[in-house]
Amino acid sequence: MSTQETRQTRGRIVLLVIGTTLTLAALSAGVLFVGGPDGVTQDAAIGQSEQNVSEPAIEKPAPEPGDEWYEATAADESWISYINPRDEYRSPYLGSGSGKICVTLLNEAGDPVTGESIPDTTVTIPTGESIEWHSSADPFVVEFPMADHYERPIDADQFGTSDDVPQGDGYLDSHCIEWHGLPEDGEIEYGEAEIEGEHADDIDLVGYVQQDDQAWDSAVDPLEDAVSYEEAGGGWTYSEPLSHGQVVVVLQLTGIEGGETGENESDDVDPTDDGAGSSDDESDDADVQSDDRDDDTAPSNESASESNESSGEASVPDNETPENGDDGSGANESDTDDGLPGFGLVGAMLAVAVLSVLLGIRRRRSQETEFVG
Repeated sequence: MSTQETRQTRGRIVLLVIGTTLTLAALSAGVLFVGGPDGVTQDAAIGQSEQNVSEPAIEKPAPEPGDEWYEATAADESWISYINPRDEYRSPYLGSGSGKICVTLLNEAGDPVTGESIPDTTVTIPTGESIEWHSSADPFVVEFPMADHYERPIDADQFGTSDDVPQGDGYLDSHCIEWHGLPEDGEIEYGEAEIEGEHADDIDLVGYVQQDDQAWDSAVDPLEDAVSYEEAGGGWTYSEPLSHGQVVVVLQLTGIEGGETGENESDDVDPTDDGAGSSDDESDDADVQSDDRDDDTAPSNESASESNESSGEASVPDNETPENGDDGSGANESDTDDGLPGFGLVGAMLAVAVLSVLLGIRRRRSQETEFVG
């Protein structure tokens, strides 16, 4: 073999070594980037973070013209109205005074929910004499989960904006009572909301959003624009030509703090089903960590017969992914994981491949030496 051919052969071998090294390095980087401490993919980990709430948001589109619960839209598109089973007319009808009192419940992420995670809990809003005739007033009581107690758990689109609808963002977010037939100079009063029941401590009374200037302006944020009861005013007096007013009581779930599941869900989880391989000898701390993985898998309590709202409910477990718990490892094992699954295997493969190539080069050189000799 000539010197030129020898050099060409050696060059090919060097390129082979470089190519093999880069390929295996890329595979190693891919495994490290995709993998996680518990074999959870990066996308799944991001999804878990986004869904780390007591209960998932409802996404119930507002009714459109022709739908069962659509009512009317103003000719000038200044407002839109939806049918509400809690909308009542005074008899005798005293005038054009009308209004609404609503409750909006938000999860930790600020999205509307119906209270599936806080059963046997109520919020009570005292109302004045002017609407004591209303069957849902005196006082106005909202029971959670709303889907278990009402034909129409949410009926109003109070917050957000959209180019497609005159008011709201096109998705229902509130539970309301409505009234019509009060005198144009009538007065509306309501008291401070009182939260009671099993999960009262898991609910924060954010505040009140009151507007008594005829048309409801939905371009407000329920969390940022809610104010104290004293600042809201506790009611209003009709004054022509303004004969409409509304107030929304804003509540928010606080069952999850610092990214951990609250007590309101862990009580419903069977510790033997957590898939973490925990034994009777493990400490209480290990049991809590194991239970935390599956807290959000509790199914919705809403009956399938509530077809008007079920389409907006989400029953996908918040934090569980197909990879979680399948290996039967203990809950504390992930705490000591180096976070680099597959690195040892790929590293070994890389070392073996490089060594094999180097040995091949050495053997080739020996053959060439013998040939030349």
